[in-house]
Parts: sequence; C-alpha cells; structure tokens
Amino acid sequence: MKKTAFYGALTVAGFAASMASAATLDDVKERGVLNCGVSTGLVGFASPNANGVWEGFDVGVCRAVAAAVLGDAEAVEFVPLTTKTRFTALSAGEVDMLSRNTTWTFSRDVDLKLEFTGINYYDGQGFMVPRDLGVSSAKELDGATVCIQTGTTTELNLADYFRSNNISYEPVPIETNAEAQQQYLAGACDVYTTDASALAATRASFEAPGDHIVLPEIVSKEPLGPLVRHGDSDWGDVVRWTLNALIAAEELGVTSANIEELAAAPTGNPEVNRLLGTEGELGAMLGLDANWAVMAISAGGNYAELFEKNIGENTPIGLARGLNAQWTDGGLLYSPPFR
Repeated sequence: MKKTAFYGALTVAGFAASMASAATLDDVKERGVLNCGVSTGLVGFASPNANGVWEGFDVGVCRAVAAAVLGDAEAVEFVPLTTKTRFTALSAGEVDMLSRNTTWTFSRDVDLKLEFTGINYYDGQGFMVPRDLGVSSAKELDGATVCIQTGTTTELNLADYFRSNNISYEPVPIETNAEAQQQYLAGACDVYTTDASALAATRASFEAPGDHIVLPEIVSKEPLGPLVRHGDSDWGDVVRWTLNALIAAEELGVTSANIEELAAAPTGNPEVNRLLGTEGELGAMLGLDANWAVMAISAGGNYAELFEKNIGENTPIGLARGLNAQWTDGGLLYSPPFR
C-alpha cells in the first residue's frame, strides 16, 4: 500500500509539472539560476565545505550545466534531497535536474517518467564492516544487522543477495548518509551497505578509516547519472550533452588549462572545433551560445579533472578510475560524436 501511494503521488506530481517541464530551458534562463537537486551530504560527491560552498563530483555536473546555460558556474541553487524526496521534488518541478548519485533503472525511467541523461559514474553495491567484526566476505554476514537507506535500489539488491545465498539479516532503516554513519559508528548495525563509491566516501570521513573495511563483493550494477523530467527533450538534450562535453573533452585532450587557447581559433582537430564552437552550429541546435561547452568545461575541468579533484586516488576517498576510465583506457566512459 505504501509503495502504491508513493508511486501515485509521483504520478500526480508529474502531471502537475508537465506544463512547466516543457520549457525548463526557458525557465532557467529567465530565472537566472539552475535549481539542482543533490545529496543531503556525501563527501566527494555533494557536500558544503566549511564556508557553506557546495563541492563535489555531482556538484561539478550542476555547475557545468549552469555555466553552459547561463554562462555562470555559480548560478546554482543546490537543493539537498533525501532518497525519499528526490523523485517527488524533480517531478513536481521543485528542481530542474538531479545530480545525486542516483541509479538508472527501468522503473525509474519508464514508470516514474524520469529521463536519465547519461552515466557519470559506473558503480556497484558493496558492504562495509568494522575490521574487528572478523569477516572477510559478505557471505559470512548471516544474521547481521544492516544499515540501509530507504527508497533506494540497495534495499532490493540486499534482499536478493541474502536470499540467493540462503542467509538472513535484520534491516536497520535510515534516510540519509549522515544518519547511516551515525548509526553504524554507534554500533546500531553490524554492516552498512550502499554504492561502493559512497562507502569509500563515508569511510574516508571516519576518524579511524583503517578500523573499517569494504568487503570484496560487489552485488549489483549501479549506473549513476543526472536526470530530468520526461516531456522536455530540449532540456534533456542540454543536460545530456553537457555531460558528454566533459567526457569528450578528456578524450580529446581539452582541459581547463588549455581550453582558452584551443577556443581562440580553429584547431587541426575538427571535433575539438565543433565541441568548442569555433566550427559548426552545435550551440544553436541546443538553444545555447556557441561557446556553451567552453563554459561548461571551464567551470570545473573535464571529466578527469572533476574525478581526480573530488574522488580520485589522491583524495581521501581514493577511488581508482576502474570502469570510469575512458573507453580508450579499458573503461566504459564514451561520448557520442560531436558532429
């Protein structure tokens, strides 16, 4: 019954926002600010710093879109949303897009009428436990208490994994990563399960990260990416191709350090020229200025720069590129051609 009511509420919200969603690009331009839904706080992905300024990998996508549309990476209102409120807020038009470590699934795309505009992080669900629990595999967690965020794909994945391995668990429902961290450290649960990237970010924030381990099992596919409402293809194209611009820039060797020089005049690479607006009319096709991608990339750098600055191996989070490497480096990252 609760699930039915939840989906019903989203459907009503979707109808209520349908007229507005058909002109999101115009609304954002007129408003002069992008309303971007983000996590309530996940270090490395989306969290305010000591000065209250939002930072992180997902935040960088919001800023890139704002720069592409408005010419100003600071013209963003960050709206922190829980796993329960994120979809309703988007469907109701309270935010223009989500960039909030959200998994692309069939039901979210088709049933909730949400449009994923690409994948900015290929992830999978993992398990974190205290080192002194003495386990080395998730298959040893029979009877464990597990902290799990409600309203997420991890709930279903957890049930599937334990059932398929004929082991039991006791769920400890939580709503935010901050609450999960508090409960886990207080001993209210033996295990915290969520996307492996989020586990790394959470573990890095502990006073003694070495006292906790992430078990080797990855039990799901979690393709994370930004999303918008159905019914506004023009706005979906803007968000989609902004993300693609960041990915393509890395492949093409366009960085925040050399972009000004490369955008000053046509280069010997036609695709770089089309990307940066010195050749062709790609910006006009999106309803944006010719230098839209220049602004997006300049906001925080290309994909690699955003990754390394916020979550890469030289940060406390310490994530390797792995599946998120370029296709030319054995990863899955790949942008369609700019032509």
